[in-house]
Amino acid sequence: MLKHVLKCAFAIVAGLALLAASLGHYRPQVPYKNQVAVLMYHHIHDTDTSSATISTRLFQDQLTYLKAQGYHFITLDDLKGFLNGGAVPPGAVLVTFDDGYKSVKTNALPILEKMNIPAVIFYITQKQEHPEKGIPPFQSNEDIRGMLQETSLVDIGSHTHNLHNKTGPGKGEGLLVARLKNNGKTETEEEYEKRITTDLSTSLERLQALTSKKVDTLAYPYGIFDRKSIDLAKEAGIHYAFTITQRMTLSSTDPMQIPRINAGSPNITPELLDKTIRRETIALPGVINWLHDHLKL
Repeated sequence: MLKHVLKCAFAIVAGLALLAASLGHYRPQVPYKNQVAVLMYHHIHDTDTSSATISTRLFQDQLTYLKAQGYHFITLDDLKGFLNGGAVPPGAVLVTFDDGYKSVKTNALPILEKMNIPAVIFYITQKQEHPEKGIPPFQSNEDIRGMLQETSLVDIGSHTHNLHNKTGPGKGEGLLVARLKNNGKTETEEEYEKRITTDLSTSLERLQALTSKKVDTLAYPYGIFDRKSIDLAKEAGIHYAFTITQRMTLSSTDPMQIPRINAGSPNITPELLDKTIRRETIALPGVINWLHDHLKL
């Protein structure tokens, strides 16, 4: 009887040890394949507050949690390759920042470097002329150039030169799509087209002077764009453009309408961000992946 009890106890202990070992090597199953969650941030700061500002602690906690859930962080080049027929790892995530605040370099970059996570920063290049006058302050050309020399984790893109503003009744029309009025006269289509292409070309030229990598990306100010502005952006040299539409990016996504998931608000906990990404995951590609894996299609 004693031998039987000892055998049972040994089996239980061995089973618990095996379970513990298995849990130690467990990695959560990422919720998707062949998709990318592009995250959008703005300002990373521990004392400033706004709906687009999060603390360094929350920023790090979000990234740490996503890594623990099995997500894989990718580069801008990885995303471009994906949109051109290439592959990305399961649970692919791309980190992006709008506006080009100095806080991204001082507060976010050390965390990204420590965790070896790539990112893209979209700059309003006109702000670089007097960066310290911004509220919050922006990065200067020297800041950007130095950052790019110090790390290979960061890519840069345009947030326009001087179109990050609104006009019209209620100030709700973005300058990228608006036809401006001067002394009661609305600009012609030719004047509008010239204004937009000149602005975007200026932004790309100023950014290109700071890096050896090709600059051909844009984040639409306020996410406001239309078909005409897309065509003008292409004419200026933009090949990839990011929106604020909250959705996942697929290989079939229009490269000029890349969606993003907002991660940069103070109420977005790591768990909520994970749930949001999972909620936005497109179901159909998941079904296709399952069929491919299980039926060897």
